[in-house]
Amino acid sequence: MDDLRVPAGPGIPHGLVIPAGEMTEQFSRSSGPGGQHVNTSDSRVQLRFDIGTTTVLTEAQREQVFQRLSAKLSGVALTVSSEKQRSQLRNRNAARQRLAELLREALAPPVDRRPTRPSRNSRRRRVRAERRRSEIKRNRRRPQLD
Repeated sequence: MDDLRVPAGPGIPHGLVIPAGEMTEQFSRSSGPGGQHVNTSDSRVQLRFDIGTTTVLTEAQREQVFQRLSAKLSGVALTVSSEKQRSQLRNRNAARQRLAELLREALAPPVDRRPTRPSRNSRRRRVRAERRRSEIKRNRRRPQLD
């Protein structure tokens, strides 16, 4: 396995190079297409990257990754799996690419949102849609006997 290169982007101006020794790969049988071949080959790939012990990230970057990817972490490790392709090599490349994308997104600085108000037309469209929906529901009622 080669080192993983995370391309430069916002938050990581020079990019990152994750040494192959800091990632572990596991292979298993994947479900899906493959015919007779699917029962004999381990094409599913799980790529595991331990964020807590990596030497690639600074302490500030490590904290930022922990905060942004907390839902995707198992302990202090980030695990990415791929089983979409029939080939183990393609799944390895897909998992590595997904890991690089996740790290790049997690290290990007937060985007500040400028609060805006809904436009007059959007408010009118919303009220009109609410009235239309109300009319539809009103027409579903049983007719009143007079």
